[in-house]
Amino acid sequence: MESSKKKDATNSGPQDGNADTNDEKKPELCPGFPDVDAFVKYGLGGVLSATKASAGLPQVGDEYDFYRSFPGFQEFCESQGDKLLHCMSQIMQHHGCRSRVRNQSKLTGLEERFDLIVDSNDAILERAGILLDEADGVNRSQQPVMPAGFQPPKIVVSSWNRKGSGSGSRSETFRLLHAKNIARPQFKFKEKVDNSNTPFIPKIFIKPNAVKPLPSYFTNKQIRKERPEDLDVPAALADFIHQQRTQQHVEDMFAHPYQYELDHLTIPESLLAKPEPQMYKVMAETKLSFIDTLEDLVALNERLCTMSEFAVDLEHHSYRSFLGLTCLMQISTREEDFIIDTLELRSEMYILNEVFSDPSIVKVFHGADSDIEWLQRDFGLYVVNLFDTHQASRALNLARHSLDHLLKHFCNVESDKRFQLADWRIRPLPEEMVQYARTDTHYLLYIYDSVRSQLLTVNHGQPGLLQSVWNKSKDISLKRYVKPIFTEESYLELQRKQKRSFNTQQLTAFRLLFAWRDKLARQEDESTGYVLPTHMMSKISEELPKEPQGIIACCNPVPPLVRQQIHELHLLVQQAREMPLLKAEIAAQKTKGLTPIKKPEVTLFGPHDTSRVSESDLPHFPPDELPAKQGMLFSEDEDKMDVDVKETNGLVAHAKITLFEELETKNDQESLSVAQMKARRIIEAFENPFRMYLPITDVHVNKNAKFDPSSKIFEISKRWKLQNIAEQQEELEAKRKAKAEAKEQAKKVAAERNKVKKSYQESLKNVATVRQQAAESAKGGGQKRERVPSEVGESTPKPSKKLMKSAAKAQNTEPPTQDEFTPFDYSQSDLKVFADTKSKGNAQFDPYRQGHDIRKKKTPKGQKSNFSAGNRSMSYLSGKSDRGFRHNWPKR
Repeated sequence: MESSKKKDATNSGPQDGNADTNDEKKPELCPGFPDVDAFVKYGLGGVLSATKASAGLPQVGDEYDFYRSFPGFQEFCESQGDKLLHCMSQIMQHHGCRSRVRNQSKLTGLEERFDLIVDSNDAILERAGILLDEADGVNRSQQPVMPAGFQPPKIVVSSWNRKGSGSGSRSETFRLLHAKNIARPQFKFKEKVDNSNTPFIPKIFIKPNAVKPLPSYFTNKQIRKERPEDLDVPAALADFIHQQRTQQHVEDMFAHPYQYELDHLTIPESLLAKPEPQMYKVMAETKLSFIDTLEDLVALNERLCTMSEFAVDLEHHSYRSFLGLTCLMQISTREEDFIIDTLELRSEMYILNEVFSDPSIVKVFHGADSDIEWLQRDFGLYVVNLFDTHQASRALNLARHSLDHLLKHFCNVESDKRFQLADWRIRPLPEEMVQYARTDTHYLLYIYDSVRSQLLTVNHGQPGLLQSVWNKSKDISLKRYVKPIFTEESYLELQRKQKRSFNTQQLTAFRLLFAWRDKLARQEDESTGYVLPTHMMSKISEELPKEPQGIIACCNPVPPLVRQQIHELHLLVQQAREMPLLKAEIAAQKTKGLTPIKKPEVTLFGPHDTSRVSESDLPHFPPDELPAKQGMLFSEDEDKMDVDVKETNGLVAHAKITLFEELETKNDQESLSVAQMKARRIIEAFENPFRMYLPITDVHVNKNAKFDPSSKIFEISKRWKLQNIAEQQEELEAKRKAKAEAKEQAKKVAAERNKVKKSYQESLKNVATVRQQAAESAKGGGQKRERVPSEVGESTPKPSKKLMKSAAKAQNTEPPTQDEFTPFDYSQSDLKVFADTKSKGNAQFDPYRQGHDIRKKKTPKGQKSNFSAGNRSMSYLSGKSDRGFRHNWPKR
């Protein structure tokens, strides 16, 4: 290609004119190709044919696998592949590239070959591009001609800080202006920053534009100045003293000072009507005032009181402060822009409450959720009649709701967010940061007019949608700042966000490090991220280093306070390593009652699975401890136990489940045998299911508190006593009623029985017995007794069989008369029946010989003897076994 291009370039000059005369003398470019065009045409045709042929090859997948199964196709592919690799390696060697295409490892051979081919293609195409540029007359080796004073832009490291397309002549790269050696502005504050672990109390002491006056707690400076920090008392008592002093002002302290004014705020009709957007002034033609003195602040307040609306924005810094600092306030009117140095005027910013709380002046914010809290926390400022353009953007359903999008959508202004992460504590402020802060409020009033107009247009001229934006903005004004309070369970929420499963040792280390970080951040007035970032704290908790150097190795870069407090951190990690190691932790959810219910985090495990419960979480009950009285929450006779019970403690069988009895002490365990120790370990695997209903021993109950009427324990025990007594009385009354009812029922049953018995006896008086009926029939001459027709409705009761038998028996017991007795005549009886006809020799009757003689009795033909039937069991009929005998099977 190179030679062909060079020859083409050299021969394209003066030889063109004599081309027709010198065709025969002109040498060929290649054998068979007179010039470059013929060669290119032939090469293009070869490439097209090769492309068509490659399209006809089997596709990757099932089709290729099917053809690959034939040995001929497989051999052809391998041979052609070797030829191609050889050709490619020669081309790569010709251009000076690495050509080790063959003889690669099987694991990474394909990837290495692909990388070699990509690198070779880049080198060959780059050389081809250089040759084409040289043929066109462009020399790539020379540096481009640049204008004087031009500096090439620096390399942009990150994609989020690249310069926008329309940023003009501004700086090309982002600069995070972070001053490492800046003087901390907290030292200049007249009022010390309150980082204590107490709730936030509003700073307001004057309430302008008040409809409801300010409570006395805020107006009386003497009460406000009495702080527990001023007293020489331990830190543990500071919160208690503070609570006692402010107990009567609790409702006023934590209420919104302008709650009443905001609840009764009404939006005038002029603000609900469609406005005509007033165009903003060009920023270069707008006056900018930087306010850092008290006189300028007072003049600004007087000027704003004459306005009907103005725009506000804040710049905040939170990295080198525990609660955060409001470093800058930007205010823009229709004609002028103001920037207030809030670090210098922190204690005098309350002056602006006169205009901020004026309900007749509209304050325009964008995303005021955080701004409202910062104004309350640092300056004691409260906003009445707020309009939030962020809420209006949400009501309009715009693509995005950020201020950048609103500036682009309504003002066609590209926002430059290169200084969004800058350190706003820097003084004096660079010009670029001033312009950035000014842009946030300069166009906001025009956006305020535009969104109001669109809200009415979208809603067909009805003010309902615009009214909803005003209501949401009012709700934002009602927000109250809440100071972060440290509790024993604060670390759990942060640990859940990490989405890591910690064991007991790791969770203990995380809890201790979290408490250490919070305490040090409050003392040094630094953010928790500056003291120890969360990801480093999780890393230390997960690794649990044994040496201080291991803690430093988990932090990159090492925070300054961690390097200073490395020994204290090492002690905390060692304390966590001493905890008993279990498979997983259990988050104990404490309830308001005395007995905390332990619930495992993984619900798939049953209550008897102690593999996930630490020994410290289980309440301990000594084996000799006696339970309280039945039905009593707190037993009053705990210490008044009889001596006999103590002495016979080993003899009395207590009603308790011994399966879940706690293990003995170490001395007792050492004396146990191997089998007993094994049994102990098996029992240890179970958990008492009734333990959750018993009070734990860790709860300390003062014995004097049980008899103190003012204590809660006395009230609870008294309530249980009264409830127990009432239940016992109800049970006694129920038993008495049951006994009385049973007695009455028994009396009724006995009376009914007697009544039935008497009526039955009376019914038997007129009934004749069988003997009497037989005697009457005999007297009548053997004639049958005629039935006497009874009257209608009369019926003779039939006597029962039992009564008839008893009557017959009583009749038989009577002595018979002499006429009825007839003696038996034995002379007519046959006495030979009792003689033995078989025994001829002995005529005397022998009862013992009777059984043997019966067997000798002859049976008639055709009948089987059954003499032994009486000696056999009637439930089992014995028969002959067919084993060993030939069966007489029926013939076919």
